[in-house]
Amino acid sequence: MTSDARIGITLGDPAGIGPEIVAAALAAASDLVPRLVVYGDRTPLLRAARAMGVALPPVTIVAGALDHDVTPGRPDDATGRAQVAYLDSAIAAAAAGDVAALVTAPISKTWARRAGLTFPGHTELLAARLGAPEVAMLFAGPRLRVALATVHLPLGRVAAVLTAERIAAVVRLLGASLVRDFAVAAPRIGVVGLNPHAGEGGLLGDDEQRVVEPAIAAARAALPGITIDGPLVPDAAFRDAAAGRWDGLVAMYHDQGLIPVKLIDFEESVNVTLGLPIVRTSPDHGTAYDIAGTGKARPASMIAALTLAAAMVERRARSAARR
Repeated sequence: MTSDARIGITLGDPAGIGPEIVAAALAAASDLVPRLVVYGDRTPLLRAARAMGVALPPVTIVAGALDHDVTPGRPDDATGRAQVAYLDSAIAAAAAGDVAALVTAPISKTWARRAGLTFPGHTELLAARLGAPEVAMLFAGPRLRVALATVHLPLGRVAAVLTAERIAAVVRLLGASLVRDFAVAAPRIGVVGLNPHAGEGGLLGDDEQRVVEPAIAAARAALPGITIDGPLVPDAAFRDAAAGRWDGLVAMYHDQGLIPVKLIDFEESVNVTLGLPIVRTSPDHGTAYDIAGTGKARPASMIAALTLAAAMVERRARSAARR
């Protein structure tokens, strides 16, 4: 069975590299074009295609709200409003069942907030708008798949916020996604400790004993067909995962997980939101105002995000057909 479900793409901040990487991804995905809907303004997309040296295919575009021309690399209040409008339209389409997946180009949290967006980022916004009770951020690349137990928190607050319930929930979401979305029949998941040497038996912190170990026990009980190891020593776990020991890791905080991902898989890593009723992916980088409009943007992560979204939609359709 093949899926013909539609996939929405948001343009992101039209003053950033979003239009350029979207244009390049569209040019690279000719087989998907009939199923794609771009939520954004045509003018910055056409200019971006010229900058990237690609021809824009005849894709469906749902117009945004720009009321003036955009200067690449120079965001303003209008571009802030536009990127929020693109998201609003795309999420409404997802909620209505018009698209089965969203691939989101980078936004500026600063300019989006100035335009009235009160959420820290895409993940929290999508969870609230689509009614997802528990979500997690996964970064998936060729060598590493890392889900985060906490995301946009100051480092000093991480230990206070971590709970066994949250960690166990992220492990469950990751396990379900590995089976359904990545076709891993018997996943092996590693759960990374919070402290150096995973606490060294309590000498360097007791978070592993108080929080991480109970979370692993709860997740094992909920996922009998999945191997779950931990708490793992952080400085060794990512090396071992890159070598193939685990199919996915759960990291305790943002930079613990993102530094190795971006070191090893930066060009091809994809941000996946786990727990939503739809597929959502995005590239693993930001707006890059310093190179916007120059044609120097590297579209590999956006192309990977679109490719992965299509594959996930396909696998979910096959799974639904078997039920």
